[in-house]
Amino acid sequence: MTLAIDLAKKAFLLDEVPIGCVIVNKEKEIISYAHNMVIQMNDPSAHAELIAIKSACKKLNVLKLMDCELYTTLEPCEMCQYLIIQTGIKKVYFGAYSESITKNNLKMKNNFLKKNEYYGGINEKECSDLLKKFFSDLRS
Repeated sequence: MTLAIDLAKKAFLLDEVPIGCVIVNKEKEIISYAHNMVIQMNDPSAHAELIAIKSACKKLNVLKLMDCELYTTLEPCEMCQYLIIQTGIKKVYFGAYSESITKNNLKMKNNFLKKNEYYGGINEKECSDLLKKFFSDLRS
């Protein structure tokens, strides 16, 4: 999670929503990592999770990442949850909880939870504080 947080900080410095993601194999070796690049790539789908998943699949030359685990600084959005399910990632660890995911997406989240081990609140304060600072600075 430390690397994911460092990546989120890098995104923050680039004026991207500060989210970082790391994918590891079952031996806990890093396969890929990314931070949000929506603005940098002018691509609304360039979320950290999506970029890291695509990179891992390319690196391993596979479509499924069933022996991999994903670490991200924010609870994955619907798009990223769907991609996580489609690639077979079984374990997801995240930092901050997303109010919009928690409140508005119970159907998708329940489907997600049936297929994955889902652990939240890891380094939650640090992840949450970084997001709060980003959005506070944006409004200033």
